[in-house]
Amino acid sequence: MIQRLTDFYPQQLEEHPLEVCLAGKYNGQWKVYSTREVIEECRALGKGLLSIGFPKGSRIGLIANNRPEWNFADQAILLCGHINVPIYPTITDEDYRYILTHADLKLLFISSKELAERIQGICAGMDSPPAIYTFDKVPGFKHWTEIKALSQTITDEQLEEVHNSVKGEDLATIIYTSGTTGNPKGVMLSHNNIVSNVIGSSPRVPISQGERAVSFLPLCHIYERMIHYLMVERCISIWYAESMETIGENIKEVKPHVFSAVPRVLEKVYDKIIAKGHDLTGIKKALFFWAVNLGLKYELGGKNGAWYEFQLKLANKLIFSKWREALGGETRAIVSGAAALQPRLARVFWAAGIHVLEGYGLTETSPVVAVNYLKANQVGFGTVGSVLENVQVKIADDGEILCKGPNVMIGYYREPELTAQVLDHEGWFHTGDIGEFTPEGYLKITDRKKEIFKTSGGKYIAPQVMENKFKESLIIEQIMVVGESKNYPAAIISPSWDNLKVWCKEHEIAYTKPEEMIKHPAVIKKFEAEVEKYNQFFGQWEKIKRFELVPVSWTVETGELTPTMKLKRRAILSKHLDIFEKLYD
Repeated sequence: MIQRLTDFYPQQLEEHPLEVCLAGKYNGQWKVYSTREVIEECRALGKGLLSIGFPKGSRIGLIANNRPEWNFADQAILLCGHINVPIYPTITDEDYRYILTHADLKLLFISSKELAERIQGICAGMDSPPAIYTFDKVPGFKHWTEIKALSQTITDEQLEEVHNSVKGEDLATIIYTSGTTGNPKGVMLSHNNIVSNVIGSSPRVPISQGERAVSFLPLCHIYERMIHYLMVERCISIWYAESMETIGENIKEVKPHVFSAVPRVLEKVYDKIIAKGHDLTGIKKALFFWAVNLGLKYELGGKNGAWYEFQLKLANKLIFSKWREALGGETRAIVSGAAALQPRLARVFWAAGIHVLEGYGLTETSPVVAVNYLKANQVGFGTVGSVLENVQVKIADDGEILCKGPNVMIGYYREPELTAQVLDHEGWFHTGDIGEFTPEGYLKITDRKKEIFKTSGGKYIAPQVMENKFKESLIIEQIMVVGESKNYPAAIISPSWDNLKVWCKEHEIAYTKPEEMIKHPAVIKKFEAEVEKYNQFFGQWEKIKRFELVPVSWTVETGELTPTMKLKRRAILSKHLDIFEKLYD
């Protein structure tokens, strides 16, 4: 029985060895590694690490894009009984400095020249900076193969002796959560935590041995990392996309049967499809939007009746088949997590024969708590499905979701007080999310506990619910609902510039630059109509009374979004304080 994260590859070698276990693309060429080759690379690097002489339990960092070397380093670190501290490549210098110091890293594996030079600058003022090794060959930096070359000084028996001392309950990784406020928190996860989540989630993914997955979400996030271990456990070939910009091309090449995504990626895919639809003319355009509108009404189990199902078959043949071809033609399921998925997207993708399985979890829960279950026909649009069999969930009196199980973290690294705030004496983890169970037993997330606010009139506002609804508009990229202690809710809106350009073209409006477009009377009128359109879904006290457009996109790099695409509300307010004041002037 598997108890450690280092047991998955040997199990694959025994049960169903793959010719393509991992594949990465370098300079336009795919490089593949068989199961046996992956194990050999991991062990060689592990022996090299062991020869350096770090004491067991040392923290070793990993800052890299998705690539086979990420896995070699991960497994090597764990084989030696060390702790893997993966870090997002896109965080701020301030967060980097905090994590490097707080975790007391001994060594860093870094992917590229740009990152290596940036981290070297950040480490310059540290008393004990970590040693830096790069995956790409970078002048002036040591290459990771220099560690692997040290493997000759360690025998297989020595490595195995150390590896045998690693137990399932041992700390495997510290993952610093991005957080929407304050310093990042180091979530401590044991081998058992993540292994239990792999075992619990495995039956929910409808794939078979020897099939293919594409990976592009950051492996430093527990969501993609756990799914990676799950793919290894299920003996699925993993192909790493070159970058976020090449996802479409790589998917067409690999023809995956499954991949994971966040809602923002699916929103962008949908927006691109709709943009192409707008470029059509005549009967083709009419058929395209007929199919889309049909898909947006999709219900599971043929609930819309025989006439609808007949039309849907026709739409699939004429329109939706091209959507599936764009995803390689063989995609059986897309697992969506990390944020709320708009139900309309789930409906239209399902109508197109693309099964999007939405799930829910947190870094602190390794991560999956619940996920929709295709095989058992346990799927509910607007829900995150049923709770995993080896996890317990209950709803507290105030609506907060509480979780207990082998997947719940050890605690926050060097933060006992913060740990005590979220882990009670009975072992229940307080997620900070508000939710409920549907009559079918599916979990539904309604908001973040800390983000619910009260107006001056005493009415509670759940901003995430509203924001997710308003983002159904094609011209709204991001929106932040505000109004705590104010007499009405308002919103700051970051437009979808690509879709706004399409709209301007259709209405013969000259598109210039964002700063000018947000002041254009016709554009303002269009956004007023959109706000009014989605206001109808909310109570009178919830309706957006005023809004302001901003001429910028909110991104991870510019500090308004976390790496998992959640709003950093304080950061956004601080940057747009003048706009906030204008909303309530």
